[in-house]
Amino acid sequence: MQQDPIEIKIYDKREKMTTSMYVEQLSDNIFRTVENEIFNCRLTFGTEFETRLNKEGIHEIVKITKDSEFVTRRFFLTSQFKESEYRLLGDKIMKQGGFWQTDFGNIATINLPKNCELNLDEIFKTFDFNPTEIKD
Repeated sequence: MQQDPIEIKIYDKREKMTTSMYVEQLSDNIFRTVENEIFNCRLTFGTEFETRLNKEGIHEIVKITKDSEFVTRRFFLTSQFKESEYRLLGDKIMKQGGFWQTDFGNIATINLPKNCELNLDEIFKTFDFNPTEIKD
């Protein structure tokens, strides 16, 4: 049943928040995220979850059925580098099978496969780049 990504509204009772996200619909009520939710760290790229429609027609998370198989890290970007330079790193991440996104223009979320040999810390060190990492 895998189709093109769709945008749905999701309510997470545990986090007490509603958000809209792009997901792949795997079955009638099972979805996989195709992006990172910036404020809900449970919903990172590749997370699969089961929902039920609530009275408002919003998908309410019943349970996470499969945690993301990616290591997720978030950083505040600075104006130290141009957008094109950040894109070079993004291209490298994608070539390793990862995913990256920016939110609000200066928050980068990077998802790398767990067995990925790309070492972000070494890359940052090489370019004397010391971004502030956002921890959960």
